[in-house]
Amino acid sequence: MRELILIGIGTGNPDHLTLQGATAIRTADLILVPRKGADKADLADLRRAICARVLGGDDARIVEFDLPKRDSESDYLAGVEAWHDAIARAWGAAAGPAAERVALLIWGDPSLYDSSLRIAARLSPPPKVSVVPGITALQALCAAHGIPLNEIGAPFLVTTGRRLRDEGWPDCAGTLVVMLDGSCAFQTLDPTGVTIWWGAYLGMAEEVTVSGPMAEVGPKIVEMRAEARARHGWIMDIYLMRRATEG
Repeated sequence: MRELILIGIGTGNPDHLTLQGATAIRTADLILVPRKGADKADLADLRRAICARVLGGDDARIVEFDLPKRDSESDYLAGVEAWHDAIARAWGAAAGPAAERVALLIWGDPSLYDSSLRIAARLSPPPKVSVVPGITALQALCAAHGIPLNEIGAPFLVTTGRRLRDEGWPDCAGTLVVMLDGSCAFQTLDPTGVTIWWGAYLGMAEEVTVSGPMAEVGPKIVEMRAEARARHGWIMDIYLMRRATEG
């Protein structure tokens, strides 16, 4: 592998793919598509559909591989390190010795809460790594609700459900975006004066969104999230919370 191209493909809508991304797909020798189990087969199908649109049905360059699973029983950081090592090995094995320019289609953008760049750094020998930016879940959420990300001249913070649960709302921002939250960590907060905008499967046909005062819509989000995950076998969601400005 001489070059690895990480292509941001947005949040599930094939129209999110940029012209730069389409060019990268067309010029790659090989396109790796991860399989994440039967419950998430539609994620691989969507990657294949994007490639089919660009390549006109020519799928000879597409190679699927089984994505290793993370050990959730061990220490979190140690488990992630071992998982990333395993994924890097899977990439190398799937690419094989012949392909020089290998592409991976990355949900959202490779720069935001995605470990593809860190995994790529583990490849040996190290290839040249190129990144094609994509639409993030954060952008798709704000677009779906028709809201600005930040208030005038004010900062915002992007964090994870784990950190929100363990550390609470940071004092440095009145607007908080939460990703990778499998347990609706917003339930640990005092909902007084907080508005929440939530979305799942953003950009996909299954897209669902809810917004309103957290005290009112929080329980509804928990219920809808559980139902959607049970129906599809997986869920990708994100939410933005904003505290009312005092005075």
